[in-house]
Amino acid sequence: MAGDEHLKTLPLEDVHKAAGARFGGFAGWSMPLTYPAGVMKEHQHCREHVGLFDISHMKLFLVTGPGAAALIDRACPIDAGALEQSQSKLTFFLNDQAGIRDDLIVTRLGDERFMVVANAGNAAADEAHLKSLAKDFDAEVEPLDRVFLAVQGPEAAEVLRAAGLDVDALTFMHGVEPRANWFMSRSGYTGEDGFEIGLPEKDARELLAKLTGDERVQWIGLAARDSLRLEAGLCLHGQDLSPETDPASAALMWAIPKELRASGTFVGADALRAILEKGPATKRVGLKPEGRQPVRAGTKLTDADGNPAGEVTSGGFGPSVGYPVAMGYVSTPLAKAGTKLFADVRGTKVPVDVAALPFSPHRYHKG
Repeated sequence: MAGDEHLKTLPLEDVHKAAGARFGGFAGWSMPLTYPAGVMKEHQHCREHVGLFDISHMKLFLVTGPGAAALIDRACPIDAGALEQSQSKLTFFLNDQAGIRDDLIVTRLGDERFMVVANAGNAAADEAHLKSLAKDFDAEVEPLDRVFLAVQGPEAAEVLRAAGLDVDALTFMHGVEPRANWFMSRSGYTGEDGFEIGLPEKDARELLAKLTGDERVQWIGLAARDSLRLEAGLCLHGQDLSPETDPASAALMWAIPKELRASGTFVGADALRAILEKGPATKRVGLKPEGRQPVRAGTKLTDADGNPAGEVTSGGFGPSVGYPVAMGYVSTPLAKAGTKLFADVRGTKVPVDVAALPFSPHRYHKG
């Protein structure tokens, strides 16, 4: 890994090396990309059994105090005070132009206690942003030093039960603190039922000894994580979402309560209202290329007459569905399923259909 000496290493790097991981740089971290089974088998194992992911590059922030809900309401287009105990919600940090600085999961753990999960590449900026806003509120922002694991797949609940964890009270998009210094949520970046567990390193090593001893469990690297989330139609910040993308263009307005669209005072609220009033110029859509040739991020799209129509932001092969899958942004009038576009792949025009998301159906446990 010449040239990668500056990358941060995971607390459990030794475990991944022992498992035969091949590493690469991602968001400033040295991350396992694949394991000996390879991307296709890792992907399918997660769809059929249980995939184990080390997501310790992501950041957990604990927000506490009498002004915790008000701080989160200012930082995000969310009504934090309306969240029920243990309820989780997707939300965003927006900039003043309503661009998405980061997408986040916020969980209410108590009256004055919230957990915020942020993306790795934005962790330092998110911490600075949240702490800056916190100066105006009676609230504390504490970044947590935790190992963070994701256990995903149709047998995930059974596997965690066998490892001694009580998961039955948790349903999709809820989170709890099952033990001191632990955080456990039930969501998932694969479209499958799954859990995320933040815990101290010593506890993580003890839990992993149980999990990796279960034949239903297999380590999954970033490469298969990407194909799993793409089949599920889920965004990756830095590709499908960015500070230049707003929630309306990203087809994520479902995450913002209607009353807040009209009267919210969150950062970027006025800009978002202006975008909604005018209507977004582009929309995020699913894209299904014809044939077997994947269409990668950055590929330009044109309409039937050769006019610019948009750009692919994520693309690859979908092992579960058996064909190439992609997503990207197209001009709003073209954002209807079935619209025929063309991708410029090294000078060849590849026909691409605008498609409904997800490509692989979600199988979350909603109770």
